[in-house]
Amino acid sequence: MAIQTRAMPGPFSGLSVKIIATLIVVILAVEVVIYLPSAANFRQSWLTDRLRVGTVAARVLDAVPDAMDLPRTLTDRLLTSAGAIAIVYRREGQSQLIELENAQTPREAVTVDMRLDDPASPILGALDTLFFGSNRTLRIVGEEDGQPDRTIEVLMPEAPLRAELLVYSRNLFVLSLILAIITSAVLYVLVARILIAPIRRLTGNLVEFSGQPENAALIVTPTARRDEIGIMERELAAMESDIYSMLRQRRHLADLGLAVAKINHDLRNTLTSAQLLSDQVANLDDPKVQRLAPRLVQSIDKAIGFAQSVLDYGRQSATPPRPMPVDLHLLLDEAAFDAGLVGHPGIRWSNGVPDSVTISADPDQFARIFDNLLKNAREALEAAGARIEAPYVEVTFTETPEWLTLSVSDNGPGLPPRARENLFVAFEGSAKAGGTGLGLAIARELTEAHGGKLAFVDQPAGTRFDVTLPHSIRIA
Repeated sequence: MAIQTRAMPGPFSGLSVKIIATLIVVILAVEVVIYLPSAANFRQSWLTDRLRVGTVAARVLDAVPDAMDLPRTLTDRLLTSAGAIAIVYRREGQSQLIELENAQTPREAVTVDMRLDDPASPILGALDTLFFGSNRTLRIVGEEDGQPDRTIEVLMPEAPLRAELLVYSRNLFVLSLILAIITSAVLYVLVARILIAPIRRLTGNLVEFSGQPENAALIVTPTARRDEIGIMERELAAMESDIYSMLRQRRHLADLGLAVAKINHDLRNTLTSAQLLSDQVANLDDPKVQRLAPRLVQSIDKAIGFAQSVLDYGRQSATPPRPMPVDLHLLLDEAAFDAGLVGHPGIRWSNGVPDSVTISADPDQFARIFDNLLKNAREALEAAGARIEAPYVEVTFTETPEWLTLSVSDNGPGLPPRARENLFVAFEGSAKAGGTGLGLAIARELTEAHGGKLAFVDQPAGTRFDVTLPHSIRIA
């Protein structure tokens, strides 16, 4: 199967672009948070300056016994220097007013009380000035030198304040943007050197190795880093080495399996011819031939059986089970018939599964499980011969809310310790001489494919295997 490789990300979709964009956005967000109190302080300073000029004008009023005697040019100059339309000076319950000549005092004004100590008000006031301060009039209220009985009110248009606040905001934004770009560039260089470059190297290696996993030159070479990137490099190198070795081993095994299959096929044909000749030799009247012929026929039959079992194992596919309703009692009887137990002259067969049990399973694969188990039990009892009194093979059925258990038992000689060590390993778990050990290996694979477990149960006499299946496969 061809392996589809993925291309590396483009210049505007890679990790580096995302990191630098994130850095710029975060820095600008921080600058916005910093800008709000800065704009509020700028507005407060601007208003304080205007109030200070108004205080100077109030002191001039206070120095003159009658404010009406002040020249108009002087009062207009005081008001113009403060940028005010009018100034009101209140002290000891009295009020004095000076205003520009021909000035039209507005009916409504936005009051800004500089005596209030509220941290949120300056920020809200700055935003209010920016968005709504084009054509409004401000009424600035403050104290003279911290004396509560002397207050000063300056009446002035808000447009000059808004214009200067906009200029301040623009300059601050440009400065913040420059700082954000410089900071992002510095951080990006550091992050690119420490993080992005190694990640791109590992990503590129993964893409190349996935396209050519049998090329050992593409296995990544880990660096001496001891952080998470270094661990990733070493683990990736180990994983790629394992994949390379497994692929080579799989190819070798596939080639070897093909060769063994060809050898087995030719050997089986040769042994079949030899079997035919041995049958003819067995019919000769020579007593010596009559004594040796059965052993020759038996040896050839074993060789043919071994070759056939190897071919069957090699042809076994990994097709998943195709469940359908199966009468479990009837399936076991059919498996016992195929295993040579039904009608056997010397071995009693007992099927302990109730007739009403129906499960959802693949009938062919499920029958093969018990065909192997029952055939092994029959061969063990036949090999024991007269040493076993009343030989039998039986299947019992137990049920719990979670599991169904089918126990295949016999009263034969049991399994030798050597066979128990590699019981379910192909070509190693045979209990009889000349066996392949494929039957139990195949039975276990098929049981696990149905979600169950196949286990050997140790007992004082005989042999017992338990096939445990999830209760969910039972239909009735």
